[in-house]
Amino acid sequence: MTETALRNERVNLITLGVADLARSRDFYARLGWKPVEDLPNVTFYRLRGAMLGLFGREALAKDQGRPGTDLGTGAITLAQNFPSERDVDVAFDAALTAGATPLKPPEAVFWGGYSGYFADPDGHVWELAHNPFWPLDADGFLAESETETGAP
Repeated sequence: MTETALRNERVNLITLGVADLARSRDFYARLGWKPVEDLPNVTFYRLRGAMLGLFGREALAKDQGRPGTDLGTGAITLAQNFPSERDVDVAFDAALTAGATPLKPPEAVFWGGYSGYFADPDGHVWELAHNPFWPLDADGFLAESETETGAP
């Protein structure tokens, strides 16, 4: 392995361990997400340049070489940015309608943006935000720029 082999800043797959795969599939379907692959023990959703997987917790622990390990949740935050505060509010309300648990309603935040948090049925935390320092392209993805700037 070369010195730079792990310096390629990217994530290709995010896998969420879930207690009830059918319940999680249903929740994400209510958010409007469409799987690209739906197998008996895992479901995959295509992201731009990556995938999000839902994997039963017990099966995920076994796949990691840690059978019997009680996998937890909530130690990371997944986030989606939106072009406006209004869009954040609409998305937050849609998540609650889909069955999300509200953690913090959207509000102006110390770093100059606007955000709120919810948890999916397994406690995975999502932030919905408007970050005026990170412009979005026409498809809603973070715009590439010559000067990478962001919130403190």
